[in-house]
Amino acid sequence: MAACEGKFLDHPKQTFEIRTKSIEQTLVPLVSQITTLVNHKERPVTTAKTCRAIVRVGQATSLAVQRFVTVGEAIADENPEIRQSMYDACRDANVAGSGIAKLTDIRWDEPSSRAVGPADKVALIKAARSLLGAITHVLVLADKVVIKQLLQVQDKVASSLDRLEQVTNFTEFVNVFSQFGQEMVELAHLTGDRQNDLKDEKRRAQMGVARSVLEKGTMMLLTSCKTCLRHPECASARRNKDGVFRQLRQAMELVRFVVRDSPRANGGDADTMPSFLEGNPACLHAALRHFEDLIEITQMAGVSGKTQEQLTSGLEAALESTQDFTDSAYTSHERRERILLLSETLRSQLAAMLQTGLARENEMPGAEFAAMALRLQQTSQEFRKELQDTALEQANDIFSSSSDVEMVARMKSAGLAGDLDKIDELTVQICEHSEQLQEACKLLRHIAAAEPLVVAAEHAENNLQTLGPQVISAAQTLCTHPSSKIAKENLDIFCDSWEMQVNDLSMLVKETTDICRGRTMAEKQTYMSLPRPGEQAKIVKLGLEMKLITSEMDAETEKWEEAENDVVKRAKNMSSMAFSMYLFTRGEGPLKTTQDLFTQAAYFAEEANKLHKSVREFLYQVPSGGHKNELQSYLDTVPPLIQQLLFTIKSPTIGKAATFNKVDSVIQETKNLMNAIAKLVTTCLICATKYSIDYRSSPHMAHRWRHQSPMASNGDDASTSSEASGVVRSASAQKALHSLSGYSDVLQ
Repeated sequence: MAACEGKFLDHPKQTFEIRTKSIEQTLVPLVSQITTLVNHKERPVTTAKTCRAIVRVGQATSLAVQRFVTVGEAIADENPEIRQSMYDACRDANVAGSGIAKLTDIRWDEPSSRAVGPADKVALIKAARSLLGAITHVLVLADKVVIKQLLQVQDKVASSLDRLEQVTNFTEFVNVFSQFGQEMVELAHLTGDRQNDLKDEKRRAQMGVARSVLEKGTMMLLTSCKTCLRHPECASARRNKDGVFRQLRQAMELVRFVVRDSPRANGGDADTMPSFLEGNPACLHAALRHFEDLIEITQMAGVSGKTQEQLTSGLEAALESTQDFTDSAYTSHERRERILLLSETLRSQLAAMLQTGLARENEMPGAEFAAMALRLQQTSQEFRKELQDTALEQANDIFSSSSDVEMVARMKSAGLAGDLDKIDELTVQICEHSEQLQEACKLLRHIAAAEPLVVAAEHAENNLQTLGPQVISAAQTLCTHPSSKIAKENLDIFCDSWEMQVNDLSMLVKETTDICRGRTMAEKQTYMSLPRPGEQAKIVKLGLEMKLITSEMDAETEKWEEAENDVVKRAKNMSSMAFSMYLFTRGEGPLKTTQDLFTQAAYFAEEANKLHKSVREFLYQVPSGGHKNELQSYLDTVPPLIQQLLFTIKSPTIGKAATFNKVDSVIQETKNLMNAIAKLVTTCLICATKYSIDYRSSPHMAHRWRHQSPMASNGDDASTSSEASGVVRSASAQKALHSLSGYSDVLQ
C-alpha cells in the first residue's frame, strides 16, 4: 500500500504521477496482494495450508492481470494514437504477472516439513515493481482516452459556440442553441466526473469554477443573443453579447488546462496557464507559511549562508504581497500603519536572529538564538492575524453598508423609464462598488488558508470585473429600447447574475472567516447531501435532462406570438414548475423540502391534465391525415404518464433512503411527462400553422394560432413571465438563476 500512497511509481521505462482517484483505487487491491506475497518471504512458511494460500494468491494475481490486459488491448484496438504504447504496457504486465505466478509456485514437502520452490525475494520484489509500473502505465494510457473524449465534446461545444456567434435570425439561433444545449449537458457530465476524480484540490476547484461559469453563462448567452438579434444596430447589446462569448471561452480554456494538466512523463505536454489566470501574485498566506517553516528548520540546524539567503528572500516575498493591503483605498489608516509597523519589526527581528546565528555558525543553536527565533515566529503569526482582520473587516464593511438588490432595482427602473442620465449616475455607483468588491476578493485570496478558497476568490474577482460592465451594457440597451421585452429580460438575467455573484462572495467571506477563526470550512447544506455519491450524480443527471427539455420547449413556444394561447400558456407554466424542480436537485430555488417538491410535482400533473384537455379539444379541428394521427398518438401518451406521476407522489415512505428513492422517481416521472408534453406542444403548433386554425380555449376568449413571420421571430413578443399554479409562481427571469446544466453540483 505504501507504493500506491506515494506520488510516483517506478517503471523500467518511465515514471508516472497518479493524478486521479480512480487510478489510485484500482491499484489498491493489487498492491494488497503483492504486499501479501512479499511479506511471506520475511518469515518461513510453516504449514501446508500457508503454502497453498501463497500459491493461490500468486495464481489469482496472474489471472487478474490477464483479464486486465484483455481490457487494455481492447482499448488499444479502438484508439490508434495509444495502440503501440498500450500493447507494450500490456505485454510488460503479462510478463510480470506470469513471473509472480512462477515465483510463488511453491509446494509443501511433507518429509522435511518445509516449503520447496522459488524463494528469491529480490526477484519477487523486482517482478512486483515491474507489475505495478506496467499496470499504472495501462491505467494512465486509458485515462488519456477519457481525456480525449472530454476534449472532443469540448471541441463540439466550441464549434457550436462559434456558430451561435454568427447566426443572423432567430429561427437559426433556436436550432443551433438547442444543439449547443445538448452538447453542454454532455460536457457537464464528463467534466463533473473528471472533477470528482481529480486528487489535487486546486484543480478540482478550478474545474468547479469553470463549470459554474459555463452553467450560468449559458442563460446570459441566450438572452444576450436574442437581444442582439432583436436590436442588431445597438452597440451596447453587441458589447453584452461579446462579453458573454468571451466569458464562456475563458471557462472552456480553463477546462482544457485542468484536463490536460499532466506531466510530460504521462505521455503528453501540459497546456500553458490560461492567459486570464496569469499574473496573479503569490498568495500571502502561503508565503508566510513557507517563511515560518524556514524559521523552524533554522532553529534546529542553525544559520548558514544558504539559510540566510532563503530566510531573507522568503520574508521579502511575503512582504511584497502586503502592498495589496497597504495600497488599497479601503484599508483604514490604523490598519495600514499597523501592517507597516509589523513589516519593519519582522525585518529587524530577522536581521538580529541571522546576526546571532552567523556569529556561531559552526556551533549548535543556543538558548538565545532559540528565543529570538520564537519571537520572530510570534511576530509573523501576529502579522498574519493583522492581515486577516484587515481583509475580513473590509469585506464585512461592504456587506453591512450596501444593498446590491436596491442598486440593481434602481438600474432596472431607470432602464424601463428610458432615463439615460439616471443610468449614467448609477453606472458610476456600480463601477465604484464593483471596484470595492474586487479589492475585497484580492485580499481574501491572500488570507485564504485552503486552495479551494484561493481559487474561489480569484474567480469572484474575475467575475465581478466582467459582470459590472455587462450589467451596465444591458441597462443601456433597455434604456435605448424601453418597450423591448427581450431587452428587459436580458437586464433581469444580468442583474440576477450580479446578485448571485455577490451572494457567493458573502459565502466565501463566511467560509474564510471560519477557517481564520480555527473552525472547519462550512459545508454547503443542501438537499444533495445524499447517502452515496452515485445517487447524487444520478439525480443531478435527471435534473439536467429535465432542464434541457424545458429549454427546448421555451425556445419553441417563444416563436409564437399569441402569449395568451391556452396551450402555450400552460406549457410555459409547466416549464417554470419543472425548472423549480431542477433547482431543487441543486439545493437551490424556492423549493426547500422534499414535501415542497412533491407538492410542486402534483401541481405539475394537474397542469398537464388541463393542457391535455385543451389539446384534445383542439384535435377536433385538425383535418384527418398524418399530422392528426401524430398529434393523437402523442396525446394518448400523456394520461398514463400523469397517472404514474400521481401514483409515485402518493406512495408512502419511511426513512432517508426511501425518501431519496421517491424523490428520484418523482423527478424521473416528471422528466418523462415533460418530454411527452414538449412533443405534444410542438406538434400542436405545427398543425395550427399548417391548417391556419382559429382556436378558442373558452367561450369568452378567442385565440388565433399563428406563427410569427421570420422578421418578427425574435422572441420579443412572447410573454416574459408566466404564473405557475402551485408552490412556485415563476417568471422567465427566474431562469437567470441557472442555465442548462448543473455544473456546480454534478461533481460534488
